[in-house]
Amino acid sequence: MKPFQRSVVWLRRDLRLSDHRALFEACAASEEVVPVFLIDEDILDGLAKDNRQVHFIQGCLDELDERLKERGSRLLVIRGRPKEAIPAVVSRLGANALFFNHDYEPAAKLRDQAVSKTLRAGGVTVQSFKDQVVFESREILGGSGDPYKVFTPYSKNWLKTLESAKDAHLRDYRPDLKRLVPAEKIREKNARFSELGFVESFLFVSPGEVAAKSLLKGFSKKIGAYHEQRDFPAIEGTSRLSPHFRFGTLSPREAVRFCHEHFSPGTKVWLNELIWREFYQMILDQYPHVEKGAFKPEFDRLKWSSNRSHFEAWCEGRTGYPIVDAAMRQLNQTGFMHNRLRMVAAMFLTKDLLIDWREGERYFATQLLDHELAANNGGWQWSASTGCDAQPYFRVMNPISQSERFDPEGEFIRKYVPELKGLDSKRIHWPHEGGLFSSTPAGYPEPLVDHKTQRLKAIAMFKK
Repeated sequence: MKPFQRSVVWLRRDLRLSDHRALFEACAASEEVVPVFLIDEDILDGLAKDNRQVHFIQGCLDELDERLKERGSRLLVIRGRPKEAIPAVVSRLGANALFFNHDYEPAAKLRDQAVSKTLRAGGVTVQSFKDQVVFESREILGGSGDPYKVFTPYSKNWLKTLESAKDAHLRDYRPDLKRLVPAEKIREKNARFSELGFVESFLFVSPGEVAAKSLLKGFSKKIGAYHEQRDFPAIEGTSRLSPHFRFGTLSPREAVRFCHEHFSPGTKVWLNELIWREFYQMILDQYPHVEKGAFKPEFDRLKWSSNRSHFEAWCEGRTGYPIVDAAMRQLNQTGFMHNRLRMVAAMFLTKDLLIDWREGERYFATQLLDHELAANNGGWQWSASTGCDAQPYFRVMNPISQSERFDPEGEFIRKYVPELKGLDSKRIHWPHEGGLFSSTPAGYPEPLVDHKTQRLKAIAMFKK
C-alpha cells in the first residue's frame, strides 16, 4: 500500500506532465493523484481583462486537461483565494496529502506557508519540492558561505556543482501517470478565466507542453549560431522559450540536458542565459528587498525625474529614437521584446529620461508574456545600475550606436516604425538631420532629449 490513499498535486508554474517533480513524488507515494489548478483571484485582482499571461495559462490548462483525458483522467480547475480554496478542495476530494513545487516570489512564499499551516493543522501531509530551477536558494554559495551577489562567480560555481553530480541534478522525474485519478471519480466542472471577464489576446508563441517541446526541437537547428545571432532583433536567432520557462511547460532540467546533447559555442552562451535566470531567482529568494527597492539601498536616494509625458511617450514608442520606439512598439503589439532591446529600452528610460526603473519594471510587467518578477526586476536593476552585478552607472548605452550595430540595415525598425521605412540604412537610425531630409520625417516625433546631454546628467545624478 502507498502511504497516501489520495493526494492532490497543486499545479502553479509547472503546467506539464513530463519531468515534473511534485507529480512524480505524488504518484510514487499515492494510490490516486488529482492534479488541481487554482485560478487565483488574489493574483487576478487588478489585471487587464486582455492580459496575455491569462490567455496563455488558459491554453496550457486546456491542453493539460485534454492530455489527461486521453489517459482516462482529468485536470480539476477551481477558482478562489488560495488560503481558503486549496484546503477546501483537499477536503472535498478526501485527500490526505498535498504536493506542490517551490515558488520563490515573496508573496508566493507567504501564500504557501499559510496554506501549508492550515492543512497540517487539519492532519493533512504537505510536501514541496525544487522544480522551477536546477539549483535553488542556498545551494550555490560563495566561499564565505553567503549567497552570491555577482553573476560571474555564481555561474562558475553553478557549472562546477552541476558537473560534480550531473545525473542527479538533471534527473528526469517521470511520473507514473497510471496513478492519476479516473475522470469519472471527479464530478466538478472546471472553472475558466472567462468567468471573470478575461478575453483572448495575441500570443507570439503557442501555449502548452507540446508547443514547448516543438520549439525546443526546432531550436536545435539554430542553437549552434546562437552566440552570433542572438543580439540581432531582425533575425529569428533566439529560442522564444521564455514564456514556457515562466509557466513551467518546459522543465529547466530538460533544457540543460538539451544543452549537453547539442554542445556548441552557441549552446554555451544559451546555457549561460539559463544560469542568469536561476541567478535572479536566487537573488529574489535570498534578498527579497529587491522586489520594492534597489539591491544596493543607497541607490534608493536617487532623485529620478517625474516627467509623465516623457514616460508615456516611452511607453507608446514616441521617443524620437527609432530603435527604442521599435522595441516598445514590438512589446505593445506582441507581448515580446528582444533581449538586447530590453537593455536598450530600459537604459534609455533610466539614463536618458532619468525616470525611476520601477516605473519601467511595472510597465513591462503589464505587457510581457514571459514576465516573471525575478528576471524582470534583475534586468531592470542591471540596466539602471542599482542592482547586484550592476552595469556601472558611468556606462550608458547609446541608442543610436546600438541601433547601427545590431539592426544595421534597419529591418527591425522598418517593421515596427513604418513612418521611417522609406529611409536608407544609414539615415534610419537617426532620422532628424542630414541626408535627403532637413527635418524629421512626417509622422515621426522629434527626439524627447539629447542623448549626450542626458548621459552627463545621469552620471552626475549617480555621483551625487
